[in-house]
Amino acid sequence: MVDELDILTKKLEERNIKIETIFQKLENFKIATPSWGYSEGGTRFHVFRDKIAARDLMERLEDAAQVNKFTGIAPEVAIHIPWDKVDTFNEIADYSQNLGLKITAINPNLFQEEEYKFGSITNSKIEIREKAIGHIMECIDIGRILRIPYLSLWFADGTNFPGQGDFIKRKKWMLQSLREVYSAMPDFMSMLLEYKFFEPAFYHTDLPDWGQSYIFCKNLGERAKVLVDLGHHPQGTNIEFIVANLIDEDILGGFHLNCRKYGDDDLTTGSLNIYELFLIFQELIKGNADDYRKTAFMLDQSHNIKPKIEAMIQSVISTQEIYTKALTIDNKYLEEAQENQDIIRAESCLKEAFFTDVSSILIKYREDKNIPKNPLKMFMDSGYKAQISKKRNI
Repeated sequence: MVDELDILTKKLEERNIKIETIFQKLENFKIATPSWGYSEGGTRFHVFRDKIAARDLMERLEDAAQVNKFTGIAPEVAIHIPWDKVDTFNEIADYSQNLGLKITAINPNLFQEEEYKFGSITNSKIEIREKAIGHIMECIDIGRILRIPYLSLWFADGTNFPGQGDFIKRKKWMLQSLREVYSAMPDFMSMLLEYKFFEPAFYHTDLPDWGQSYIFCKNLGERAKVLVDLGHHPQGTNIEFIVANLIDEDILGGFHLNCRKYGDDDLTTGSLNIYELFLIFQELIKGNADDYRKTAFMLDQSHNIKPKIEAMIQSVISTQEIYTKALTIDNKYLEEAQENQDIIRAESCLKEAFFTDVSSILIKYREDKNIPKNPLKMFMDSGYKAQISKKRNI
């Protein structure tokens, strides 16, 4: 494998890329896994039982620690309230730290209460808007205890039929509510504002695209950023173009990474649309936005038929591999091809990097960090699942 790395190192030197730079970049690429992805999840039709799925926040953190143990790049966790609610969060801070984890994002649930049938912060009833704001404030209070840097907001608000609601009134209610929330955030916290094209609303969504999210963030302040979920776009959307513009406007906050085929499928990252993610990483690297301290990378997936921990490990290592491939792009060569309007050379430059076998780089990186060479296999051989089967009384 050392020989393979030496050969690749020479190839990369021909592309004006230093192998040391790639290792430095890998050191600053981290991914947060979602607590809800370790519990039972399903579709509208059915939830298939997973007998060893985590049942509470403690168990979710234990499973997340396994993903970080075997991949080495997933030390962060995103939580969801009230799904992850506990009696005291002071204990959670110590517990997560002892597991080598940090909770870095908190997500309020604004779509499962009966009152939210006609919206949460865009509801025409002021008492329901106040209820929704109150729940977000509760999440901010939890964030203060745990020192959570990101308040991640997604709203199911919208309408199903023409005439059901007034577009502009709902827009103003949303902005008014978000301003109240923004002013309540502690200085160390930023707001990530997620958009979604459709579902569960099918006529209009109050926050449907990056432009609308951009408008709200600009009206709120510098600690409000746009959150891109890879599954929240119409078919054929050029997401890498969106990402490039958000970076240029200095308003990209983070990602919910997943894969989709038809809609918001929440499939494991790297199972589909691999070239698209590669091109997104190209824009992130070019815009110096690939460092986890600047851009929040979070998985958002529903593992309704895959085993939870294995699906997380698959996603983390696939994302790391695709990111590494993007680090092998000869950007100087690409820029020259673009300036000369040579589209064949430009596209060939990208494809050469995409088809580069970066396994020797990742193996060396894992060896240096004392991480298993094959994270998924090592986890499956570790006996952890048998251990938790007994602990969780199955």
